[in-house]
Amino acid sequence: MTNTPSENVLIIDFGSQVTQLIARRVREAGVYSEIVPFQSAEEAFRRLQPKAVILSGGPASTTEIGSPRAPQAIFEAGVPVLGICYGEQTMCAQLGGSVEGGHHREFGRAFLDIQDDSPLFEGLWAKGTRHQVWMSHGDRVTAIPSGFRVIGTSTGAPFAAIADEARRFYAVQFHPEVVHTPDGGRLLANFVHKIAGLKGDWTMAAYREQAVAEIRRQVGTDKVICALSGGVDSSVAALLIHEAVGDQLTCILVDHGLMRKDEAKNVVAMFREHYNLPLILVDASDRFISALEGEVDPEKKRKTIGRLFIEVFEEEAKKLGGADFLAQGTLYPDVIESVSFTGGPSVTIKSHHNVGGLPERMNMKLVEPLRELFKDEVRELGRELGLPEHFIGRHPFPGPGLAIRCPGGITREKLDILREADAIYLDEIRKAGLYDAIWQAFAVLLPVQTVGVMGDSRTYEFVCALRAVTSVDGMTADFFHYDMGFLGATATRLINEVRGINRVVYDVTSKPPGTIEWE
Repeated sequence: MTNTPSENVLIIDFGSQVTQLIARRVREAGVYSEIVPFQSAEEAFRRLQPKAVILSGGPASTTEIGSPRAPQAIFEAGVPVLGICYGEQTMCAQLGGSVEGGHHREFGRAFLDIQDDSPLFEGLWAKGTRHQVWMSHGDRVTAIPSGFRVIGTSTGAPFAAIADEARRFYAVQFHPEVVHTPDGGRLLANFVHKIAGLKGDWTMAAYREQAVAEIRRQVGTDKVICALSGGVDSSVAALLIHEAVGDQLTCILVDHGLMRKDEAKNVVAMFREHYNLPLILVDASDRFISALEGEVDPEKKRKTIGRLFIEVFEEEAKKLGGADFLAQGTLYPDVIESVSFTGGPSVTIKSHHNVGGLPERMNMKLVEPLRELFKDEVRELGRELGLPEHFIGRHPFPGPGLAIRCPGGITREKLDILREADAIYLDEIRKAGLYDAIWQAFAVLLPVQTVGVMGDSRTYEFVCALRAVTSVDGMTADFFHYDMGFLGATATRLINEVRGINRVVYDVTSKPPGTIEWE
């Protein structure tokens, strides 16, 4: 972002899968934050001149030669520093303490015993109380640096929370950024407000202003085409870019044959009704499905879809007289599961068609103004931009569409079966008044056929899995707890109305260990 606010927090990323959650919690406290990988942290520290620094968790071990370290300059600059998990360990290792492996590990829910009062805990946790936190560590601190004192312990971490108030250095072994530490957001707010003294006046309106300025700087007078799907992400991206560059933007909706029932028609009607933006509908369904037919590898599906999307967009750009930029509604959960957010060491979970699925050589540069945001933040930005509430509240729908909800080989027949099943499932959810209580719901057609009996005849048809989750940001999720009566009635309707399905199951896997989508 350009025009970085003077009140900002630098987050140094050591490769944790949840580093962006730290930034999100800081933003919720009304303070701008920026994430940088540890490799470029020293330059970023000089450039941003942050009012505080947070060191993230990460998969490395400080006991290994060459493991990541924070720039020594941050400990000498007089700014508050908070270390989290690996961040605590490297802080201790760098300042004269010690870290060892081979001790009691803690993964998951743990309990923190508060040993002493601290500004970090002010108004939150009192001395002598016990509170739930979320741990994820194998190594642990075994000696703290001079000047530090213990303010919290857990079963597996005798130095689970430490503080050096004189230098305003704090560190915790647990993860306050995740929802599984119920008071973690307030703890981070204490750090930025009470310890760093930041006012907390950064808003989504400010993000909008900075994003528009950054888009104008990046695009200049060149043309942009926007990959519009009709979902909230691409819709918000389109409105934001249109605000920045006006008629330089053309939106393109590619019907790849993997959309939900009547999706393309409804999206075009909905968007043209509300906004006077150039919008082109391209029917490329035969091209996509022919390339995907019979493909079983989920990574190849995503990369094929990504490649074909780019080919179609480049062809349409030529028809428009050329375009230098392709805009996408890529969000941070897409990025962190595909590649490291800022070039850091986080592990790839899966390629997203619009991130890891992009071909290495393409003729357009990307504009991704939502790349740093979570879904709920995008919805907030959508409201800031005046997007209608029925746009904002739509369930997420993946760019690869039904291709990743059809494990195993893709065929036109299976896609048609899945399309009908998904439409009936969502219809039942809406009729039950559950749509807004669910983050995302969809049907999956399994590559499994089972024996059934219908009208005294034997059937051998597909199994349909139903998925519904609750979430805030898409990084973690829990399955939705339906009433069994609803599931039974929905299953009956699916089996009766969709030829090709004779069995229905419900997915009760949370994220983690699963992902929300099946592929």
